[in-house]
Amino acid sequence: MKEGLSLLCKTGNGLAHAFVKLEAREKELTDITLIQSFIHLRYVDLSDNLLRDLSPLACLTHLLWLKVDNNQLTSASMDELPYLQIASFASNHIKNTDGINHPRLTSLNLKGNEIELITGLDPEKLSNLHTLELRGNNIKSTAGLYLPKLKNLYLAQNSITHLEGLEDLGQLTTLHLRDNQLETLNGFAESMKSLQYINLRVYHILQELMKPLMAKINLQVWLFVSWRGVIPDEARGNAIGQIQELAKLHVLPMLRALVLLENPCSDEGDYRMEALVLLPRLERLDKDFFDEDERTEADDIRRQRREEELELEREKEREEEEDEEEVEVKHKEEHHEKQ
Repeated sequence: MKEGLSLLCKTGNGLAHAFVKLEAREKELTDITLIQSFIHLRYVDLSDNLLRDLSPLACLTHLLWLKVDNNQLTSASMDELPYLQIASFASNHIKNTDGINHPRLTSLNLKGNEIELITGLDPEKLSNLHTLELRGNNIKSTAGLYLPKLKNLYLAQNSITHLEGLEDLGQLTTLHLRDNQLETLNGFAESMKSLQYINLRVYHILQELMKPLMAKINLQVWLFVSWRGVIPDEARGNAIGQIQELAKLHVLPMLRALVLLENPCSDEGDYRMEALVLLPRLERLDKDFFDEDERTEADDIRRQRREEELELEREKEREEEEDEEEVEVKHKEEHHEKQ
């Protein structure tokens, strides 16, 4: 492990020097007890080993940056590290999000683990967390994200079927939900006043793996069989079917970019125009920005629909007035007959 030490710096009192960086990747490490001898470490990379226990890191009270990707960890739980700002536990076997309580943590990467539920993320203890990477887990719901300071949330390649508990994410600006199992856009709230970018794209991993085969067979045949049972449900991705679902995003005042590629609604002929009619503040849909001609047309359509709605309302009011008049006349006739 010693050969991985580098970056000689002054210690806290300025009277001595110590190595503050350790890189020990691909060393087949199973035990890091020796690391307790290097209490001044600030940057540690122990990726691509066989680690199951990180408890020896508790003595590294000056640690700022930690990367332990691709080990055998089943938990990211650790003793509180007062200065830790960036931590990456990607590609392990972590089951939950409990025990992560580092007060200065700004970025947390739990990509490619086995997390099903988001639990234990205390907003008081994670008050500085602005980026959370949870891509490629088994998460089925967004419940448990009580992190008001969070700005970037990556939840692609999970099994999320519905959105809930997002109302506390008042500072969230970026939300990635690519390759989940959403069919509606319920769950967004007016309190999400900072959200600017949402990605709901469908991107089939299996299709990427099958590209060599796709090159040899008819593409239409491949698409047919992929939606007829060859690709399992969990691999099919989001399926926003009705363009009217976009109206539910009207509660997001700062939404400027939306990605819906490969969702069923994107196959509708008036897909782009209808999206702009429903979301007039939108600047970009999928890869393309809206131009002035599109905006003008969308304004005209919106105005025409509003006029039609007003006319329907007036017609309904007239019918109600006529009904009331008929009832009044009938009452008078009945009263006259009784006399």
